Amino acid sequence: MNVYLRNSLAVIFGWLSGSVLNMGLVKAGHIIYPINGIDPNNLEALKAVLPNLDIQFFIFPFLAHSLGTLLGAIVAGTIAKTHKVKFSFLIGLLFFIGGVMVNMMIGGPIWFIVLDLSLAYFPMAWIATKIIKKTN
Repeated sequence: MNVYLRNSLAVIFGWLSGSVLNMGLVKAGHIIYPINGIDPNNLEALKAVLPNLDIQFFIFPFLAHSLGTLLGAIVAGTIAKTHKVKFSFLIGLLFFIGGVMVNMMIGGPIWFIVLDLSLAYFPMAWIATKIIKKTN
């Protein structure tokens, strides 16, 4: 297979697989820890209550962001024909940009924003590169 095609597919499948896991964990979090009286699809309602929620409501969003990034970076790095580490970190960057956008749109307590942006994206991409190197 052409190297450019394979590397492009690495990004697409890495982003797609990580996104599916991310959304699944977010939805699971809303089922396990529902916010009473709030529709999780209503961003304005979420934005209003997030700063006052207890820590358990942030477990699944953090897991979604970190594990989604980890899976996506592993998939991208595994599929990529060349520059496997770069493609894993590219997925980390894409998910980081998404995390910044979500935090700008709906916010949350500052402790969660700092935790999320500092630990859920680039460290997971780095861990993915270590996993990929061990399996090759």
